Amino acid sequence: MTLLVVGASGFLGAEVCRQAVAAGQRVVGTYHSAAVAVPGVAARRLDVTDRAAVRALLAEVRPDAVVSTPYRYDDWTVTADGAAHVAYASAEVGARLVHLSSDALHAGRPEPYRDDDVPSPIFPYGAAKAAAETAVRAADPGAVLVRTSLIVGEGSKQIQLCRDALAGRMSLFTDEVRCPVDVTDLAAAVLELVPSDYAGPLNVAGPDGVSRAEMGLLVARRFGLDPAGLKTTTSAAAGLHRPAEVRLDSARAAGLLRTRLRGITELLAA
Repeated sequence: MTLLVVGASGFLGAEVCRQAVAAGQRVVGTYHSAAVAVPGVAARRLDVTDRAAVRALLAEVRPDAVVSTPYRYDDWTVTADGAAHVAYASAEVGARLVHLSSDALHAGRPEPYRDDDVPSPIFPYGAAKAAAETAVRAADPGAVLVRTSLIVGEGSKQIQLCRDALAGRMSLFTDEVRCPVDVTDLAAAVLELVPSDYAGPLNVAGPDGVSRAEMGLLVARRFGLDPAGLKTTTSAAAGLHRPAEVRLDSARAAGLLRTRLRGITELLAA
């Protein structure tokens, strides 16, 4: 099987590539600026905002499946339009599509979000992710839309942010609750979904809902850092209009997949 990973130089994309290569698959991985550093991957430069280039690459590679991870936090054309271009091109060549979405498309509430809860974005990035899902579903109703949360693991930006806050270089929010997931668990789940017939949105996140500040304390305990140095604030005090409590109910994924989605408390246990 030939697998195309769009965004192979990213944190999740690179892990998907590593696991797919280890499983003996032929893997083609795209990058925009940072090169793909995974041995065994045929790297191809791609600008996902260029629809013609996306179509040309898919027509050339003819992948059996596509894992689509393109996003740029402050760029609609990459996050929304780029995802749409990949979805339409995948449909044209008949490739199975697994699209990576985000909990950012929800507004936030005390109750966990189910897989099929309708997006309710309240800030630009969330709106871009919601638009991406709409485009993907229009292009390919059989695609999987993996809604995930903060991605942690070795080399994770999220863990580094916690270290920076513990060193007093920045603050972590006490009012933003998410369900972190380990990058290896998420990549394994994504690859499990490739040969499945699941279609539509699926929450794939860890079982623990924690604030960013609580995650900082878990990082302190795990790495023997002084928790007293942790700087905290609220997103409201920082002048940000972003979702507060966004917990994903991943019970359906837990029952569907062999991969066990570990919680952040287990992942950072000393």
